Amino acid sequence: MTPMTRGRHRHPLLLEALQAGEVVVEELAERFGVSASTIRRDLQRLASEKTITRTYGGAVIAHPLPETSLPEREAQARPEKAAIARAALSLLTDDDILILDGGSTVAAFGAGLAGRRHAIVTNNLPLVGVLAGAPGLALTVLGGAVRPGSMSTLGPLAEASLRRLTADKAVVSGDGFVAGRGLCEAALEQVSLKSLMMEQAAEVVVLMDSSKLGRATQGAWAPLPGRWTLVTDAGATDAQCADAESAGARVVRAAG
Repeated sequence: MTPMTRGRHRHPLLLEALQAGEVVVEELAERFGVSASTIRRDLQRLASEKTITRTYGGAVIAHPLPETSLPEREAQARPEKAAIARAALSLLTDDDILILDGGSTVAAFGAGLAGRRHAIVTNNLPLVGVLAGAPGLALTVLGGAVRPGSMSTLGPLAEASLRRLTADKAVVSGDGFVAGRGLCEAALEQVSLKSLMMEQAAEVVVLMDSSKLGRATQGAWAPLPGRWTLVTDAGATDAQCADAESAGARVVRAAG
C-alpha cells in the first residue's frame, strides 16, 4: 500500500474524528500513528477540497451536517430515548414548574408527564395535544415563529414571553454536546431561546442519547451553566461521561 493510498484511507477517518469538534494536529497524529507533518498534509489536502477549515494547530468541519426532520429524529434511538425519559421523570418533584424544549427526546419525556402535577411552559408543539387538558397539568405554550423541521416555536415573541416566567427545571436537548462549548443546534434562533430557557430555570436537565455526546454536527452553540444534569442512556462510555462531568454535569445513565 503506497503512502498516498494510506493517506486516502485516513481521510474518511479524519473527517469522522472532526465531526466531534475541533481536533488538534498532535491528537490526530497520535490517534493514527503517524507524524504531525503527515497529518498537516492530510488536513491541507482536505482543506483544498473545502471539506474542512484549518484552525490554529488543528481543523474543524467546514460545513454542518444537514439537519434531520422531526419524523427522522423520532425514529432514531427510540429505546434509548424511552429509557432517558423514564430516568428524567424520576428526577422531578411534584409541583415543579418545568420549561420544556423542542425536540424528540424532550417530547418522549413530556409524554410521561400526564397524571402528574406540574406547571409546564413549552415551545414543543407536538406536546400540546398530549398535555393540553391533562388533569394536574397547567400548560403554557410559547408563541412565535414555527420552525417546521423541529415543530417548535422560536424568535422574539417566544423569548419575550419566556422572560416573564421562571421555573424550577428547564429540560432541554440538542443536536450534540461538546465540553467547553455546550449544546449545538442548526440555527442561532434555536440556541438563543434554549439559552434563555436555561437562564430562567433554577436547574438545567439535558436529555441526550450517547450518540450525540462529543458530537459537533451543527454550528450554533448554547453554553451550559456551571452546574447541570445530563441524563443519557446506558451506552454512554466512561470517557463521554467524564467529558460531561468536566463541564459541570451530574451524569445519570438510564437503565436499558
